[in-house]
Amino acid sequence: MEYVAYALAVFVVLTAVATALLRDVLAAIVLFGAYSLGMALLYTLLLAPDVGLTEAVIGAGVTTLLLLLTIARTVRPSGDRTAERVDPRALFACGALAVVFGLTLPGLPAVGDPNAPIVSYEAVTGYYLSNSYADTGVENTVTAVLAAYRGFDTFGEATVVFGAGVATLVVLRREVLT
Repeated sequence: MEYVAYALAVFVVLTAVATALLRDVLAAIVLFGAYSLGMALLYTLLLAPDVGLTEAVIGAGVTTLLLLLTIARTVRPSGDRTAERVDPRALFACGALAVVFGLTLPGLPAVGDPNAPIVSYEAVTGYYLSNSYADTGVENTVTAVLAAYRGFDTFGEATVVFGAGVATLVVLRREVLT
């Protein structure tokens, strides 16, 4: 399973770099969708299926669709180059940052390691575990926390996504009318 995670990480990095360097917008959008799908798989592999599902739906699905619709409704300029030129200083800075991040990886515990340190706030955790069913009527504590206790947070996220969708529809409609 470890090799799959490494392969996905390499895939994600390569698609991100290719997306940033491509000058052809349609190709960049398709690669961005592949990047988002790779991130969704990586999140799921790292035992965060809720984040993976969100990335798959929003990143690989909705965002890619909206970008493709935008391309379909606008004119694509023709260009002679298909990729951007890379600034050596920026490449060096990114490489140095990647090396620094890479040097910290051995200090992290493995995913699922039972001896990994846990940051826990006993008062909050204990309250959720002992009172979630009485407060919400939901048997699953994780569902109770996400749906009831963090309801305003979830509502805020839904509001942001709704606002982005409305703004996109307004922009697309304005493009059709002009």
